[in-house]
Amino acid sequence: MTTELLSYEDALASYDPVMGLEVHVELGTKTKMFCGCSTELKQDANSQTCPTCLGLPGALPVVNEIGVESAIKIGLALNCEIAEWCRFARKNYFYPDMPKNFQTSQYDEPIAFNGYLDVQLEDGEIFRVEIERAHMEEDTGKSTHVGGATGRIHGASHSLLDYNRAGIPLIEIVTKPIEGAGERAPEVAKAYVAELREVIKALGVSEARMDKGQMRCDVNLSLRPNGTKEFGTRSETKNVNSLRSVERAARFEIQRHAAVLKDGGKIVQETRHFHEEDGSTTSGRIKDNAEDYRYFPEPDLVPVAPAREWVEELRAGLPEMPRVRRNRLREEWGVSEFDMQSILNAGAVDSIVATVEAGAPSDQARKWWMGELARNANESGKSLEELDITPAQVARVCELVASGDLNDKLARQVIDGVLKGEGTPDEVVDKRGLKVVSDDGALTTAVQEAIAGNAAIADKIRGGKVAAVGALVGAVMKATRGQADAARVKELILKELGVEG
Repeated sequence: MTTELLSYEDALASYDPVMGLEVHVELGTKTKMFCGCSTELKQDANSQTCPTCLGLPGALPVVNEIGVESAIKIGLALNCEIAEWCRFARKNYFYPDMPKNFQTSQYDEPIAFNGYLDVQLEDGEIFRVEIERAHMEEDTGKSTHVGGATGRIHGASHSLLDYNRAGIPLIEIVTKPIEGAGERAPEVAKAYVAELREVIKALGVSEARMDKGQMRCDVNLSLRPNGTKEFGTRSETKNVNSLRSVERAARFEIQRHAAVLKDGGKIVQETRHFHEEDGSTTSGRIKDNAEDYRYFPEPDLVPVAPAREWVEELRAGLPEMPRVRRNRLREEWGVSEFDMQSILNAGAVDSIVATVEAGAPSDQARKWWMGELARNANESGKSLEELDITPAQVARVCELVASGDLNDKLARQVIDGVLKGEGTPDEVVDKRGLKVVSDDGALTTAVQEAIAGNAAIADKIRGGKVAAVGALVGAVMKATRGQADAARVKELILKELGVEG
């Protein structure tokens, strides 16, 4: 079977992609889904465990109420119906980091079902992704493969198992088949996961950090010949952990499937691993069908029957949804759809909002978060939220610029100092001596020196070429290490030369 890729254009000329996206969200509860063990990670291996999450004989699970509440909130936000009665099931399969040899999940009776999420593509088009279900389950433990070159089990000398993560609450959100996206299928996949992440964050049920494994996406993809309706055989690329990678995985699989089919081969239904370094996927294991998991109702847990009054109370308490909020902010800030998308892509919406709430004008808040701070985050490999500066501190920098105490050049130095842990903006200004020089006495001396050192330019200005004043302003700014008030400098230069501005 060929491993060549067909060009993306040729693939779409012959085949129509159909996707299914399964997103696992790790809930931010304090305890696990079926026991009282802490969910705080980065603790000693196997220190956050008990007989229940280790599946020891005689241990009985109890459902986490906050986990159920979070699941209902997610379902409501995704326009789902909330089940009046549902129950858990045992999903049976052997995996070394699953201590019970079954996963407590939901099968044919999920808590939320039949919903949708409207997502906005880069050109403003709205694409509706229909939701099949959102159900509750638990996470597995973590395997660490030691002795190999790749960190995978192949080539490793031994494996270590940590069950601290086993039993942490998960919500799995499964789409219905996504059809009709055509060449934009990878973009739709990325936009859907991005919007879903924003919804989860807005609900406050999870930080939804993909880089920390709090949100993971399985990309199911199949191709069918153009003009036909029967689905092709699918592949499932597992645990894709960034928005860019979701898009790349879908694109790669479209090209790989097309190459196999064009060559007369057959697609194998299997799981696949995604490789960040080149955007490729490789075979994992043959994918089991549902019947192979031998689902049956969990006998140790009673059914979940959320009262309608409780559901409606949760519905009434839902926050403003991200797309509605973005549209409102876009109008308030007076920015274009393109600019708002850039702000969203940079993960800057919340930081800008908080900076405005701290007193900064929205245009100045956007300027610093999307400029100097975005550059710093990119260079340091951090998200904006991880930078060591608060929205209130950025608002203070904006205030110092507005008052004339700082210019943009000095403000950048202040931000640099805050990021380096030198203190608050005011402390950095004092320590580095960064205030704008606006005293006419000090400025006049610098102006006179600049005129004396640039006689030819001064003569041009006296002769009517007022635009040349910029060169003298620049000379003064250089002499004052950028700390002069440029507007006042210009006024003083023209006054010294006897020229009207």
